[in-house]
Amino acid sequence: MKIVAFGASYSKNSINKKLAIYAASFFKKSEIEILDLNDYLLPLFTVDVEKEIGVPQAVKNFIAKLDEADLLIISLAEHNGSYTAAFKNLFDWTSRFKMKMFEGKKMLLLSTSPGPRGGLSALEAAMSRFPRHGAEIIGYFSLPKFDENFSAEEGISNTAIKQEFDYFISTALQNMKYENYAGI
Repeated sequence: MKIVAFGASYSKNSINKKLAIYAASFFKKSEIEILDLNDYLLPLFTVDVEKEIGVPQAVKNFIAKLDEADLLIISLAEHNGSYTAAFKNLFDWTSRFKMKMFEGKKMLLLSTSPGPRGGLSALEAAMSRFPRHGAEIIGYFSLPKFDENFSAEEGISNTAIKQEFDYFISTALQNMKYENYAGI
């Protein structure tokens, strides 16, 4: 199984990228590729820019990575109640080139933030939007107060939240009939 995971953020120290990597680590014996969205920098999308330059190669490269995946793990950063403007720009460019960019893809959606809602608004926006682009969302999870509840050494450190995450992962694995995972 090929898993493509990324944090939907352009931050070099993205906490959402860390959460996506953590979730992907539960899929043993899988090929896992972690994307850095800084490899897909794009001009601000407008119809005029699209007419002027066409579809940038970065869009085609991003779609090629999505197409390779059997499972997408995406952790959404939140700015002002939605996903980041930079990710939205990549999303806009990509959907113009291939409207059903997630077609036939199973997806785990995550979000986290330093705040108590854990990026939940961005997660809810994606849960509403991504199926329109072909995604089959098989699970979702929001981690509140990232700095208090996650450490590089142990992952999710809050016992109650870790139990919720373990249930999220095991349910997703069952839905996929996936047998090669680390165990919870």
